Amino acid sequence: MLRFFLFLLNCVLLALLMLGVPEATRAHVVGYQVSKAPTTELVIVWGLGIAAAANLLAGLVLIKDRKVRPHAWEWTVLFAALGLLQYSLYRGWVNFDWLKTTLEWCQKHL
Repeated sequence: MLRFFLFLLNCVLLALLMLGVPEATRAHVVGYQVSKAPTTELVIVWGLGIAAAANLLAGLVLIKDRKVRPHAWEWTVLFAALGLLQYSLYRGWVNFDWLKTTLEWCQKHL
């Protein structure tokens, strides 16, 4: 039961961070975006970091069942990886120009 609760809580948290935060922090007036995109990105990165820290704390201290602990650590790794990817995208370290060129090549030749 604890494993299901952990799964459900983390899925809801992930959906809120990846879907809810961008919609809640984005403000449009007559088709123009009023809010800043970096604010949204930083809220998501901080949320993912806090979620990773909460799962790590739960895995180390709060959860006593040895079979459920590894699941908390898996969620920690997932949130940390998503946070690093989001931060890398925010800083411009990762881009998807290679994907764009590959898709354009496929469109021309296939």
